[in-house]
Amino acid sequence: MPRTPEEQLVHFLSDMFSVEQQALAQMESAPDSSGAKSIAKVFDEHYRETQEQADLVRERLEAHGGSPSVIKDTVMKLGGKGFLLFARVQPKTPGKLIAHAYSYEAMEWAGYEMLIRFAQHSGDQKTIQTAKAIRDQERSMMHRLEQQFDVAEASSHADESPDKLDELLWKHMTEAHALDAQGIKLLDKSKQIAGNESLESVYSQLRDKMQAQADLLEQQLARCGQSTSAWRDATLEMAALNWSLFFTAQSDTPAKLAAFVYAVLHLEIGGYQLLKQTAERAANAETTSLCEQIIRERYAMADQLAAAFDQAVTATLGELETT
Repeated sequence: MPRTPEEQLVHFLSDMFSVEQQALAQMESAPDSSGAKSIAKVFDEHYRETQEQADLVRERLEAHGGSPSVIKDTVMKLGGKGFLLFARVQPKTPGKLIAHAYSYEAMEWAGYEMLIRFAQHSGDQKTIQTAKAIRDQERSMMHRLEQQFDVAEASSHADESPDKLDELLWKHMTEAHALDAQGIKLLDKSKQIAGNESLESVYSQLRDKMQAQADLLEQQLARCGQSTSAWRDATLEMAALNWSLFFTAQSDTPAKLAAFVYAVLHLEIGGYQLLKQTAERAANAETTSLCEQIIRERYAMADQLAAAFDQAVTATLGELETT
Protein backbone atom coordinates (compact mmCIF):
# COMPACT_ATOMS: atom_id res chain seq x y z
CA MET A 1 0.00 0.00 0.00
CA PRO A 2 1.46 3.40 -0.96
CA ARG A 3 2.69 5.64 1.83
CA THR A 4 0.84 8.84 2.59
CA PRO A 5 2.56 12.06 1.42
CA GLU A 6 3.64 12.74 5.04
CA GLU A 7 5.05 9.23 5.48
CA GLN A 8 6.93 9.42 2.20
CA LEU A 9 8.33 12.83 3.13
CA VAL A 10 9.70 11.50 6.41
CA HIS A 11 11.05 8.41 4.66
CA PHE A 12 12.90 10.50 2.08
CA LEU A 13 14.17 12.94 4.71
CA SER A 14 15.68 9.91 6.47
CA ASP A 15 17.30 8.80 3.22
CA MET A 16 18.81 12.23 2.61
CA PHE A 17 20.09 12.49 6.17
CA SER A 18 21.83 9.16 5.66
CA VAL A 19 23.27 10.36 2.37
CA GLU A 20 24.74 13.43 4.08
CA GLN A 21 26.29 11.30 6.81
CA GLN A 22 28.00 9.12 4.23
CA ALA A 23 29.11 12.19 2.27
CA LEU A 24 30.82 13.50 5.40
CA ALA A 25 32.65 10.20 5.84
CA GLN A 26 33.81 10.29 2.22
CA MET A 27 35.04 13.87 2.34
CA GLU A 28 37.11 13.30 5.46
CA SER A 29 39.46 11.08 3.44
CA ALA A 30 39.03 12.61 -0.03
CA PRO A 31 41.59 15.44 0.37
CA ASP A 32 44.35 12.93 1.16
CA SER A 33 43.82 11.05 -2.11
CA SER A 34 42.93 14.04 -4.28
CA GLY A 35 46.38 14.37 -5.82
CA ALA A 36 46.33 18.19 -5.99
CA LYS A 37 45.93 21.10 -3.59
CA SER A 38 43.15 22.69 -5.67
CA ILE A 39 41.06 19.50 -5.51
CA ALA A 40 41.71 19.06 -1.80
CA LYS A 41 40.54 22.63 -1.22
CA VAL A 42 37.26 21.92 -3.02
CA PHE A 43 36.59 18.93 -0.76
CA ASP A 44 37.58 20.82 2.39
CA GLU A 45 35.19 23.66 1.57
CA HIS A 46 32.32 21.32 0.79
CA TYR A 47 32.90 19.32 3.97
CA ARG A 48 31.87 22.34 6.01
CA GLU A 49 28.83 22.87 3.78
CA THR A 50 27.87 19.23 4.19
CA GLN A 51 28.03 19.46 7.98
CA GLU A 52 25.52 22.33 7.81
CA GLN A 53 23.36 20.41 5.35
CA ALA A 54 23.19 17.38 7.64
CA ASP A 55 22.15 19.60 10.54
CA LEU A 56 19.41 21.22 8.46
CA VAL A 57 18.01 17.87 7.35
CA ARG A 58 18.14 16.60 10.94
CA GLU A 59 16.12 19.64 12.01
CA ARG A 60 13.43 18.84 9.45
CA LEU A 61 13.34 15.21 10.58
CA GLU A 62 12.95 16.28 14.18
CA ALA A 63 10.20 18.71 13.15
CA HIS A 64 8.31 15.68 11.86
CA GLY A 65 8.68 13.82 15.14
CA GLY A 66 12.02 12.11 14.69
CA SER A 67 14.02 11.81 17.90
CA PRO A 68 17.83 11.61 17.89
CA SER A 69 17.68 7.91 18.76
CA VAL A 70 15.18 7.20 15.98
CA ILE A 71 17.32 9.12 13.50
CA LYS A 72 20.41 7.17 14.59
CA ASP A 73 18.54 3.89 14.17
CA THR A 74 17.43 4.99 10.71
CA VAL A 75 20.99 5.75 9.67
CA MET A 76 22.18 2.35 10.93
CA LYS A 77 19.30 0.59 9.16
CA LEU A 78 20.01 2.34 5.87
CA GLY A 79 23.77 2.02 6.19
CA GLY A 80 23.95 -1.16 4.13
CA LYS A 81 21.53 -0.30 1.35
CA GLY A 82 20.04 2.42 -0.81
CA PHE A 83 22.10 5.42 -1.80
CA LEU A 84 24.87 4.47 0.60
CA LEU A 85 25.99 1.44 -1.38
CA PHE A 86 26.88 3.82 -4.17
CA ALA A 87 28.89 5.98 -1.79
CA ARG A 88 31.00 3.08 -0.54
CA VAL A 89 32.85 2.49 -3.79
CA GLN A 90 36.43 3.55 -3.10
CA PRO A 91 38.16 5.30 -6.07
CA LYS A 92 41.89 4.58 -6.40
CA THR A 93 43.13 7.55 -8.45
CA PRO A 94 42.45 11.31 -8.39
CA GLY A 95 40.59 10.92 -11.69
CA LYS A 96 38.31 8.17 -10.43
CA LEU A 97 37.87 10.05 -7.14
CA ILE A 98 36.63 13.20 -8.82
CA ALA A 99 34.36 11.33 -11.25
CA HIS A 100 32.83 9.42 -8.36
CA ALA A 101 32.45 12.54 -6.22
CA TYR A 102 30.86 14.33 -9.18
CA SER A 103 28.29 11.57 -9.62
CA TYR A 104 27.58 11.47 -5.86
CA GLU A 105 26.90 15.21 -5.87
CA ALA A 106 24.57 14.62 -8.84
CA MET A 107 22.75 11.98 -6.83
CA GLU A 108 22.40 14.42 -3.93
CA TRP A 109 21.16 17.17 -6.28
CA ALA A 110 18.55 14.80 -7.69
CA GLY A 111 17.64 13.63 -4.19
CA TYR A 112 16.90 17.18 -3.06
CA GLU A 113 14.90 17.79 -6.22
CA MET A 114 12.79 14.80 -5.18
CA LEU A 115 12.59 16.03 -1.58
CA ILE A 116 11.26 19.40 -2.78
CA ARG A 117 8.47 17.60 -4.62
CA PHE A 118 7.61 15.35 -1.68
CA ALA A 119 7.48 18.42 0.59
CA GLN A 120 5.21 20.20 -1.88
CA HIS A 121 2.78 17.29 -1.77
CA SER A 122 2.80 17.55 2.04
CA GLY A 123 2.54 21.34 2.11
CA ASP A 124 5.77 21.62 4.14
CA GLN A 125 7.12 25.03 3.13
CA LYS A 126 10.08 24.94 5.53
CA THR A 127 11.36 21.68 4.07
CA ILE A 128 10.87 23.08 0.57
CA GLN A 129 13.06 26.07 1.44
CA THR A 130 15.70 23.89 3.11
CA ALA A 131 15.82 21.42 0.22
CA LYS A 132 16.12 24.21 -2.37
CA ALA A 133 19.02 25.82 -0.52
CA ILE A 134 20.92 22.52 -0.20
CA ARG A 135 20.11 21.56 -3.81
CA ASP A 136 21.75 24.77 -5.00
CA GLN A 137 24.86 24.06 -2.93
CA GLU A 138 25.13 20.57 -4.45
CA ARG A 139 24.91 22.01 -7.97
CA SER A 140 27.58 24.55 -7.08
CA MET A 141 29.82 21.73 -5.86
CA MET A 142 29.27 19.91 -9.15
CA HIS A 143 30.45 23.01 -11.01
CA ARG A 144 33.55 23.27 -8.81
CA LEU A 145 34.40 19.64 -9.49
CA GLU A 146 33.93 20.15 -13.23
CA GLN A 147 36.63 22.79 -13.11
CA GLN A 148 39.07 20.23 -11.64
CA PHE A 149 38.75 17.44 -14.21
CA ASP A 150 41.91 18.49 -16.04
CA VAL A 151 43.90 18.68 -12.80
CA ALA A 152 42.62 15.27 -11.68
CA GLU A 153 43.48 13.63 -15.00
CA ALA A 154 47.01 15.06 -14.96
CA SER A 155 47.51 14.01 -11.33
CA SER A 156 46.36 10.47 -12.10
CA HIS A 157 49.07 10.14 -14.75
CA ALA A 158 51.81 12.21 -13.15
CA ASP A 159 54.17 9.23 -12.94
CA GLU A 160 53.47 7.94 -16.44
CA SER A 161 55.99 8.35 -19.24
CA PRO A 162 54.85 10.59 -22.14
CA ASP A 163 55.43 7.71 -24.56
CA LYS A 164 52.74 5.74 -22.71
CA LEU A 165 50.00 8.24 -23.57
CA ASP A 166 48.56 6.18 -26.42
CA GLU A 167 48.47 3.11 -24.23
CA LEU A 168 46.73 5.06 -21.46
CA LEU A 169 44.23 6.47 -23.92
CA TRP A 170 43.29 3.02 -25.24
CA LYS A 171 43.01 1.70 -21.68
CA HIS A 172 40.64 4.49 -20.65
CA MET A 173 38.62 4.15 -23.86
CA THR A 174 38.09 0.48 -23.08
CA GLU A 175 37.13 1.35 -19.50
CA ALA A 176 34.57 3.83 -20.83
CA HIS A 177 33.24 1.15 -23.18
CA ALA A 178 32.83 -1.28 -20.28
CA LEU A 179 31.14 1.36 -18.12
CA ASP A 180 28.74 2.14 -20.96
CA ALA A 181 27.92 -1.56 -21.22
CA GLN A 182 26.95 -1.53 -17.54
CA GLY A 183 24.95 1.67 -18.02
CA ILE A 184 22.98 -0.01 -20.79
CA LYS A 185 22.22 -2.94 -18.47
CA LEU A 186 21.13 -0.47 -15.81
CA LEU A 187 18.71 1.24 -18.20
CA ASP A 188 17.36 -2.12 -19.38
CA LYS A 189 16.56 -2.96 -15.76
CA SER A 190 15.19 0.53 -15.11
CA LYS A 191 12.65 0.10 -17.91
CA GLN A 192 11.26 -2.93 -16.11
CA ILE A 193 10.86 -1.24 -12.72
CA ALA A 194 10.24 2.36 -13.82
CA GLY A 195 6.91 2.85 -12.06
CA ASN A 196 4.74 3.89 -15.00
CA GLU A 197 4.63 3.81 -18.78
CA SER A 198 5.88 7.37 -19.21
CA LEU A 199 9.03 6.72 -17.14
CA GLU A 200 9.51 3.41 -18.92
CA SER A 201 9.57 5.33 -22.20
CA VAL A 202 12.17 7.77 -20.83
CA TYR A 203 14.49 4.95 -19.73
CA SER A 204 14.02 3.20 -23.07
CA GLN A 205 15.01 6.35 -24.96
CA LEU A 206 18.04 6.88 -22.74
CA ARG A 207 19.07 3.28 -23.27
CA ASP A 208 18.91 3.61 -27.06
CA LYS A 209 20.95 6.82 -26.99
CA MET A 210 23.60 5.27 -24.78
CA GLN A 211 23.83 2.25 -27.06
CA ALA A 212 24.39 4.50 -30.07
CA GLN A 213 27.16 6.34 -28.21
CA ALA A 214 28.76 3.07 -27.12
CA ASP A 215 28.75 1.91 -30.74
CA LEU A 216 30.59 5.08 -31.78
CA LEU A 217 33.22 4.52 -29.11
CA GLU A 218 33.64 0.92 -30.20
CA GLN A 219 34.18 2.07 -33.77
CA GLN A 220 36.81 4.53 -32.56
CA LEU A 221 38.56 1.76 -30.63
CA ALA A 222 38.63 -0.30 -33.80
CA ARG A 223 40.12 2.60 -35.76
CA CYS A 224 42.83 2.84 -33.11
CA GLY A 225 43.58 -0.84 -33.63
CA GLN A 226 42.16 -1.93 -30.27
CA SER A 227 39.93 -4.93 -29.63
CA THR A 228 36.85 -4.81 -27.44
CA SER A 229 36.97 -8.53 -26.75
CA ALA A 230 34.44 -10.02 -24.38
CA TRP A 231 37.01 -11.12 -21.81
CA ARG A 232 38.55 -7.67 -21.50
CA ASP A 233 35.17 -5.99 -21.01
CA ALA A 234 34.20 -8.63 -18.48
CA THR A 235 37.39 -7.99 -16.49
CA LEU A 236 36.77 -4.26 -16.46
CA GLU A 237 33.15 -4.74 -15.44
CA MET A 238 34.27 -6.71 -12.41
CA ALA A 239 36.51 -3.80 -11.40
CA ALA A 240 33.84 -1.17 -12.03
CA LEU A 241 30.60 -0.58 -10.16
CA ASN A 242 28.46 -3.68 -9.64
CA TRP A 243 24.99 -2.45 -10.55
CA SER A 244 23.33 -5.58 -9.18
CA LEU A 245 24.18 -4.43 -5.65
CA PHE A 246 22.15 -1.27 -6.18
CA PHE A 247 19.07 -2.53 -8.01
CA THR A 248 17.58 -4.26 -4.99
CA ALA A 249 17.94 -1.13 -2.86
CA GLN A 250 17.04 1.44 -5.51
CA SER A 251 14.00 -0.23 -7.01
CA ASP A 252 11.84 0.29 -3.93
CA THR A 253 10.58 3.64 -5.28
CA PRO A 254 10.58 5.25 -8.73
CA ALA A 255 11.96 8.45 -7.17
CA LYS A 256 15.10 6.81 -5.76
CA LEU A 257 15.64 4.87 -8.96
CA ALA A 258 15.52 8.08 -11.02
CA ALA A 259 17.97 9.81 -8.67
CA PHE A 260 20.35 6.88 -8.95
CA VAL A 261 20.18 6.75 -12.76
CA TYR A 262 20.82 10.51 -12.81
CA ALA A 263 23.97 9.90 -10.76
CA VAL A 264 25.16 7.13 -13.05
CA LEU A 265 24.77 9.39 -16.09
CA HIS A 266 27.05 11.88 -14.37
CA LEU A 267 29.54 9.18 -13.41
CA GLU A 268 29.81 8.44 -17.11
CA ILE A 269 30.02 12.15 -17.95
CA GLY A 270 32.91 12.43 -15.51
CA GLY A 271 34.61 9.47 -17.14
CA TYR A 272 34.31 11.00 -20.59
CA GLN A 273 35.57 14.34 -19.31
CA LEU A 274 38.70 12.61 -18.05
CA LEU A 275 39.03 10.59 -21.25
CA LYS A 276 38.82 13.80 -23.26
CA GLN A 277 41.70 15.28 -21.26
CA THR A 278 43.85 12.22 -21.96
CA ALA A 279 42.92 12.31 -25.66
CA GLU A 280 43.93 15.97 -25.86
CA ARG A 281 47.31 15.25 -24.27
CA ALA A 282 47.79 12.34 -26.67
CA ALA A 283 46.93 14.67 -29.60
CA ASN A 284 44.16 12.32 -30.69
CA ALA A 285 41.72 14.75 -32.29
CA GLU A 286 39.17 12.12 -33.33
CA THR A 287 38.79 10.74 -29.83
CA THR A 288 38.69 14.25 -28.36
CA SER A 289 35.88 15.21 -30.74
CA LEU A 290 33.95 12.02 -29.99
CA CYS A 291 34.23 12.64 -26.24
CA GLU A 292 32.94 16.18 -26.66
CA GLN A 293 29.96 14.87 -28.63
CA ILE A 294 29.12 12.17 -26.09
CA ILE A 295 29.49 14.58 -23.17
CA ARG A 296 27.02 16.99 -24.78
CA GLU A 297 24.58 14.17 -25.42
CA ARG A 298 24.92 12.76 -21.91
CA TYR A 299 24.16 16.15 -20.37
CA ALA A 300 21.04 16.31 -22.57
CA MET A 301 20.09 12.81 -21.41
CA ALA A 302 20.46 13.86 -17.77
CA ASP A 303 18.25 16.89 -18.43
CA GLN A 304 15.66 14.63 -20.08
CA LEU A 305 15.57 12.44 -16.98
CA ALA A 306 15.39 15.44 -14.63
CA ALA A 307 12.35 16.66 -16.57
CA ALA A 308 10.63 13.42 -15.52
CA PHE A 309 11.25 13.83 -11.78
CA ASP A 310 7.66 14.98 -11.20
CA GLN A 311 6.45 11.72 -12.68
CA ALA A 312 8.86 9.73 -10.52
CA VAL A 313 7.55 11.37 -7.35
CA THR A 314 3.89 11.00 -8.23
CA ALA A 315 4.51 7.36 -9.18
CA THR A 316 6.18 6.85 -5.80
CA LEU A 317 3.18 8.32 -4.06
CA GLY A 318 0.89 5.99 -5.98
CA GLU A 319 -0.84 8.78 -7.88
CA LEU A 320 0.06 7.29 -11.27
CA GLU A 321 -1.01 3.86 -12.40
CA THR A 322 2.01 1.55 -12.49
CA THR A 323 2.74 -0.82 -15.31
